[in-house]
Amino acid sequence: MKGSVFFRSFLVTACMFAVCFVVFGLAMLTMGRVFLVRSQEKNLYTCADEIGLLAEAMNEQDELTSLELRMTLAAVARCGGTHIFITDTDGLVLTSSDTHRVSPYIGHRLGRGVTDTLRERGSYDEVGTLDGFYETDHYVVTTAVPDHSGRTDAYVFVTAEVGGFLQAWSGFILTYILLAIGVLALALCVQFLYSRRLARPLREMAEAADRFARGDYSARVESYDEADELGTLTRAFNGMAESLSRTEARRSEFVANVSHELRTPMTAIAGFADGLLDGTIPPAEERRYLEAISSETKRLSRLVRTMLDMSRLRDGAGVRMERFDLREMVVQTVLSFEERVTKKRLEMELDLPEDGIEVLGDQDAITRVVYNLVDNAVKFAAEGRELGVSVWKENGLAYTSVRDQGATIPREELPLIFDRFHKSDRSRSQDPDGVGLGLNLVKDILIAHGQDIFVTSENGETTFTFTLALAEDERPKKENA
Repeated sequence: MKGSVFFRSFLVTACMFAVCFVVFGLAMLTMGRVFLVRSQEKNLYTCADEIGLLAEAMNEQDELTSLELRMTLAAVARCGGTHIFITDTDGLVLTSSDTHRVSPYIGHRLGRGVTDTLRERGSYDEVGTLDGFYETDHYVVTTAVPDHSGRTDAYVFVTAEVGGFLQAWSGFILTYILLAIGVLALALCVQFLYSRRLARPLREMAEAADRFARGDYSARVESYDEADELGTLTRAFNGMAESLSRTEARRSEFVANVSHELRTPMTAIAGFADGLLDGTIPPAEERRYLEAISSETKRLSRLVRTMLDMSRLRDGAGVRMERFDLREMVVQTVLSFEERVTKKRLEMELDLPEDGIEVLGDQDAITRVVYNLVDNAVKFAAEGRELGVSVWKENGLAYTSVRDQGATIPREELPLIFDRFHKSDRSRSQDPDGVGLGLNLVKDILIAHGQDIFVTSENGETTFTFTLALAEDERPKKENA
């Protein structure tokens, strides 16, 4: 778990969340503190201005020490959580908002430092104890109270305990911390679940790849329907697994078939040779058995040569593109089957254009394609029936078809007849001289040319048709716009 992608992803995400919350929290706490301080200061100044107007009105009536003013100050102070008092210009407290019968502040004189500041600046707006007037620090703001001539006759002090502000600030911090922890926990839970969801297909792919390495190609990753990168990756991985499975199945089948194809002639050759050596075969029969050995040896040679040709084609080698006459090549190839066609009493029909058709391709390889298809048609055409070869061009391609009349290939066998050593009623089991690779080689040659081959088989007539690219001057000219 410690070294897993999931754990590292989750750890990195958790650290990022934590760093973001710390940075965001510090910024919010700093901004919040500034906001609270300014809000407190604004409230204190607003209160001081209002009380200053009231004190100015009362001062005109010489009632700064009246009980009515003191009660008003007490009511305002309770509503705002402040302490209010009024002094004369020498710092003597004339009245206070406290509700004690005997006020501890009335009659008390402020320190000399406070009064000097008031004389110099006309106000005292600081945080402190007012030179010992309070036991704890207070926010202090002042405003002057003028007399009827406009001279300062008194000062209004509005104060608030710093401890009260800190208590409110602490409550704000606690709320933020609890909220941050909750949001962080929720985010980490969501990230944990999402990371597990992301990591699960990756773990499954790793396990499947490990099983592939051990030769088990049945492993698959659970399919995801989402049209995102993860869904695309899982579908691509499963597609690759299917391809590997099919490839492995074909490889196993190929090895088994090749082993069978090699073992049969080699067993016959060894048996005949042993019979000749130990005298079991009489001298009069030696020639016939030597001919059998020669035939099996040639069959082995054809098998090996064909497999080498197929290997070169699949490696992208052995195809030399050149220009040649398809019609002429087909005629020459078909003529080589004249003796076999006559022996089997087949009716040969050639449907060829009067003029030649120039195509691009490897002439030797395409000759082999035509030879294999005609050879296949001659083998499996019913005696006395028809065999036809056609060549034409259409839509920028040259088409060649070879058809024979014989047994119909079952519909379910058609997609398989180009596979290596595929066995069907038309397979090598009826052709002891074949190697079971002719049609597979045809397919590989045409794939190497970038072309394709099609087969149909209905009502006893089977037709193979393949395409080739026309030479440049054989292609249809585009009409001018």
